[in-house]
Amino acid sequence: MHKIFVSTFPFCRTSPKALEVLESNGCQVVVNPLGRKMKPSEVTEAAQNFDALIAGTEELTPLVTTTKSLKLISRVGVGLDSVPLDLCKEKGISVAYTPDAVSPAVSELALSLIVDTMRKVTYSDREIRRGEWTRPYGERIGGSTIGILGFGRIGKRVASHLLGYLPKKILVCDLLDQTESITLFNDSACQIEKMNGMLGKNWSKTTVEQVSFQTLLKKSDALTIHLPLTKETKDLLNYENLSLMKASAVLINTARGGIVNENDLYKVLKDNLISAAAVDVFEEEPYKGPLCELENIILTQHMGSCSNDCREDMEREAAENVVGFFSGGSWERVV
Repeated sequence: MHKIFVSTFPFCRTSPKALEVLESNGCQVVVNPLGRKMKPSEVTEAAQNFDALIAGTEELTPLVTTTKSLKLISRVGVGLDSVPLDLCKEKGISVAYTPDAVSPAVSELALSLIVDTMRKVTYSDREIRRGEWTRPYGERIGGSTIGILGFGRIGKRVASHLLGYLPKKILVCDLLDQTESITLFNDSACQIEKMNGMLGKNWSKTTVEQVSFQTLLKKSDALTIHLPLTKETKDLLNYENLSLMKASAVLINTARGGIVNENDLYKVLKDNLISAAAVDVFEEEPYKGPLCELENIILTQHMGSCSNDCREDMEREAAENVVGFFSGGSWERVV
């Protein structure tokens, strides 16, 4: 019988399916008893003698450093910045994740935050609660240039959602050559243009292009981030780079805390060097920092994956990865 510790929180809040997958396959399961995100020392102490760990975004370096029994880490989610992959490889600990399940929910949240920041929806709500009524004007996605930093699973989903809004351009910045994908998106944009023509609308076609990082910063009316956190992307959006953006631009981060330097973002927003931002992820969570003082930012609680269906799929797939690993079946291998 394999012993499985679940450190992620919550787990099986809306569906018992993931737990059923584990227990029906003979696993002995212990779930995070704290009712909150576990600290690294707590994960280390709790999971020390288990065969596998089903983890969230907890920092796992102390556990991996000291464990003598752990054989698998199965991430509920896609980000791997909290998993010391080189050390896992050195110690023979396999790593799995659930890259597909999270994409629909994160991409939809990113899109909603683009609309919110550009149209000043949350800002208007705050005004009413203060007894004010200025009816603030904003910008539409239609006719704007939207930048996507990172064109993987989630970035591509964001682009597919955006096409229906008819932006002037979608600019893509990615390390990989995305020519093939961009051709497909431009073909889709042509079909949307034809449909609008049938309705008697004289819409201009959206064009999708791959550009450099500098061009992305300078040309985007809204910039949404969909990168992993690595040594190369840490503090990528610092004061110098943020200052290249338009004064009217908005920035959206639903990827990982640390990609955007929070102190630099505070300065840029406070000095109105960009119009607004929306941030779902932070270096330290729960977030209690100075960004809370600003009116031109929306702060959400690392809830990109927090739709009931996507969370259930993530948990179930993480459990299936554990079962597949120990039974010789299929699982989503990382290392």
